Amino acid sequence: MKVTGNVFKFGDNVDTDVIIPARYLNSADPEHLKQHCMEDIDDTFAQKVKAGDIMVAGKNFGCGSSREHAPISIKASGVSLVIAADFARIFYRNAINIGLAIMECPEASEKIAAGDEVVADFDTGIIENRTKGETYQAKPFPAFVKNIIDCGGLVPYTQTKIGE
Repeated sequence: MKVTGNVFKFGDNVDTDVIIPARYLNSADPEHLKQHCMEDIDDTFAQKVKAGDIMVAGKNFGCGSSREHAPISIKASGVSLVIAADFARIFYRNAINIGLAIMECPEASEKIAAGDEVVADFDTGIIENRTKGETYQAKPFPAFVKNIIDCGGLVPYTQTKIGE
């Protein structure tokens, strides 16, 4: 599976309180959360992001609290993929659990700029920056992770396995 989108770029150590500020955690509704995604770092993000866009960040993306609201707000905003140099481990797992595609690739994190058009192939791990004519190699998803993301998260994946 491939995704194509324009890039929103963020730096290192973007924590879950910046992804979705705590003052908006009175609801777990994705429609509510997406309206406030990234607003403390870019107050226009929710208005500018389009379905399929790609988020690129530096090191330690998703550090901070373990709330699932952070990846839910990103996915609900329409972001098809988050590429980072690396992820905080609990965010990494939460993203997979809710079906948000993520890829670790330090080179892509460093070289991709805001506004670039990027194509990412989940099967091969190849990230193509169409704007700059460059490619980067991320580790492709293991088959079981790809299946979870393709199903939309761990709960729908489990439902398909038990026949619901």
